[in-house]
Amino acid sequence: VNRTRLYLLSPAELITGGLGLEEFAGRLGAALAAGDVACFQLRLKEADEAGIRDAVRRLAPPVRAAGVAFLLNDRADLAAELDCDGVHVGRDDMPCAEARRIVGDDRIVGVSCGASRHLAMEAGEAGADYVAFGSFFPSRTKPGGRPAATPELLGLWNETMVVPSVAIGGIDAGNCAPLVRAGADFLCVAHGVWGHPDGAAGGVAAMNRAIGEAMC
Repeated sequence: VNRTRLYLLSPAELITGGLGLEEFAGRLGAALAAGDVACFQLRLKEADEAGIRDAVRRLAPPVRAAGVAFLLNDRADLAAELDCDGVHVGRDDMPCAEARRIVGDDRIVGVSCGASRHLAMEAGEAGADYVAFGSFFPSRTKPGGRPAATPELLGLWNETMVVPSVAIGGIDAGNCAPLVRAGADFLCVAHGVWGHPDGAAGGVAAMNRAIGEAMC
């Protein structure tokens, strides 16, 4: 049985919400040192291109030095230019095939699929390296969105398909067990780590503890 692994998403308040790059870099370093993390995705929906470039240049080297994949949200062009490990595209960003063409065959392409198996199958056929389902719980990253995905959807996908799955949306150490047991390959977490009462390091440790307990 594959172990579910932690996938970190940058916090919504980074840069434009008043959280500066240097302060966040410190928190990120502490998080990466606190336990197993497979991947980090930089998501800066409100930032201009210069802000995204600055953030990638500051954050990618320590992430990759920790042996963690560094993905950029949405901007396949910048992911390729700045030598990120890959790109994550939403349903409204660009088609998976176009992202793959831009970043090439050696980088990761992940695709948001909401609660749709159909979209996930199309993404897999188009060459996605993983498909992301969500949201499973109310999310601070996308406030106002209603949870639509279920553990049953994850379970069905993981029983029938080989493309890895990422569960996203309001996940924390207290609610992740059903997603782990359903076979999620990765749990994508933002506030559950960055907003943890014991800090980001405590959040990573708590997530990995919860994943381990759910797999027992």
